Order: sequence, then C-alpha cells, then structure tokens
Amino acid sequence: MASAILVPVDGSEQSFDALEYAIAEFGEATITVLTVLDPAEVGAGTEIAMTVNADEWMATAEKRAEGHFERARELAGADVDLRTETEIGRPARTIVDVVEEGGFDHLVMGSHGREGVSRILLGSVAETVVRRSPVPVTVVR
Repeated sequence: MASAILVPVDGSEQSFDALEYAIAEFGEATITVLTVLDPAEVGAGTEIAMTVNADEWMATAEKRAEGHFERARELAGADVDLRTETEIGRPARTIVDVVEEGGFDHLVMGSHGREGVSRILLGSVAETVVRRSPVPVTVVR
C-alpha cells in the first residue's frame, strides 16, 4: 500500500473531492497537499497584468494557497498525517517535478471534466500529469 500520497489542490471542488478520496483510501499514508502558484494566470498584456506587480500577485496567491490548506486541514481532521507544500510554476510540469523529487508512491488529483473542443483548446493538467507521472495516478471526477 502507498505510504506517501501527493494531492494537488487548486481550490476547485474537484480537487477537494480528490483530497477526500485520498483521505478515505489512503488515510494511513502521509498525504501532502500541493498548491502550485502559476504566474501565467495573469497573462502578459492583459489589463490585470499591467496593474498588478509581482509582490502583490505573490501575496494574493500565497493567501489563496493558505485558504486551500486550511480547508484541507479541516477535511483531514486530526488523525491524518497531512503536510502542505507550495510551489511556483506551470501546474502540470510542477506537479510531475514534485512527484519525481519527493518520493511519492501515488498521486491523487481532481479532473475538471472538460471534454471535446474545450479540452483540446485549453489542455488538461490532469491529462498531462497522467501521461508524465512516474507513479500511479488516480483522477477523481
């Protein structure tokens, strides 16, 4: 059985569903909740990008991540060995890097359930991670 589980959380209900699944299925393991801060979320040339400096963006992103971690701690309760980690980068690549470097046995993540043209145009973090992950991945929908 897996002893170190990584669960990326982006604030979506699907990501918290994945965390609940990981807790239910791997409750005896150490569960690390990862939030990736993506600087690309404020696209270059947009009005937002022109008015937000890097320090303001970072402060806002870290505050949002801490909110994700608070909710994760509430879901986990006191009996789960829950750890938190924040990284900066593109989500799919960063998740795979953390798995490769962190000694994880399994990855559990949510899917936004995009299909068809939307998935082709927007890409899918979950799909990319599944293709590149060196460990088994469970995608919770």
